Amino acid sequence: MVNKRNTLGRGLGSLLKTKDNAIDKKIFDEINLKFIDINSDQPRKSFDEKKLNELSASIKQHGIIQPITVRKISENKYQLISGERRYKASKLLGKETIPAFIKVTDDDNILELALIENIQREDLNSIEIAISYKKLIDELKINQENLGSRVGKDRSTINNYLRLLKLPPTIQKGLIDNKIQMGHARSLITLEKSEIQLKIYQLILSNKLSVRKTEDLVRNFNKEKLSLRKIESKKNNEIIKIESKLSSYFGTKVKTQGDEKKGKILIPYKTTNELNRILELLDII
Repeated sequence: MVNKRNTLGRGLGSLLKTKDNAIDKKIFDEINLKFIDINSDQPRKSFDEKKLNELSASIKQHGIIQPITVRKISENKYQLISGERRYKASKLLGKETIPAFIKVTDDDNILELALIENIQREDLNSIEIAISYKKLIDELKINQENLGSRVGKDRSTINNYLRLLKLPPTIQKGLIDNKIQMGHARSLITLEKSEIQLKIYQLILSNKLSVRKTEDLVRNFNKEKLSLRKIESKKNNEIIKIESKLSSYFGTKVKTQGDEKKGKILIPYKTTNELNRILELLDII
């Protein structure tokens, strides 16, 4: 049975228009998974194993609701354009076939199709989007404004993503792992030196700073040219006193994380004997 689907996102739909300006209908077919190769230019690079297993369970119960998209390369050989999560989840289930739309497209359009579909489904993290934007600009030889019109974003949005690639790899990894938000990263970009960026990044993590507090911290640094030592010591005086008292009591350097409202106390130890000593002071053993 042939299925057709007429509802497409505006960006993806514009790419699927035929010469007479009519949108190409999606005609689905069942394709053996072993005949499909993953496209190395796929924008999505990281996959959450837990979410992948959840998708597998959903597919097992409900089947594939949205077919993947592939390009036919030769007889019994296809290249994946979009739907890698569905492809991987189906393989986890041990399925032999998967419903797929077979698209006739050139190499230049594959990355563009994959990027737009993923962005419309919000499947990519900000670094994956930034890398994909950079790749499109480099390979298609277009500027940020032209790219914006293709993916339905304004030039400033495109530029904000591309600037993320100037951050140190450690901070980019933090974005990918959801340790910080894009708002944090956009503030860090305004700092000139990577050394300062990394220091404040660590402060964000250790003190669980919100985007707003990070913006204030970075703004003050840029405005007053605060020293790193001054930034790092910018804890509430009362908290510093408490840390000092706890350190004296436990005989080890106690640290706190958080702010005036909530946080946690960290009591480090180096050996089992030292741990037992601390537990005795806490009257736990």
